[in-house]
Amino acid sequence: MSGVAQNNRAKLARMAHQIADFFRAYPQDEASRAIADHINHFWTPRMRADFLAGPAPDDPLLKGAAPLIKPGRADRAPA
Repeated sequence: MSGVAQNNRAKLARMAHQIADFFRAYPQDEASRAIADHINHFWTPRMRADFLAGPAPDDPLLKGAAPLIKPGRADRAPA
């Protein structure tokens, strides 16, 4: 994997953690659904594909959200 792709996945992971931090006060199931809803609504298919292709999240809220995130499409050649 190129450095650009790795940096992109790191940035997406950081963004996902910021979203999780916002919903952390919610009950866990509700927070995970809200995180997935936010990502599905505001992230492009490419962003979702790159995020889901990265390492599995270690945050429990993101672990719960990951299966609810719509798979994107990696329609661009890797950098």
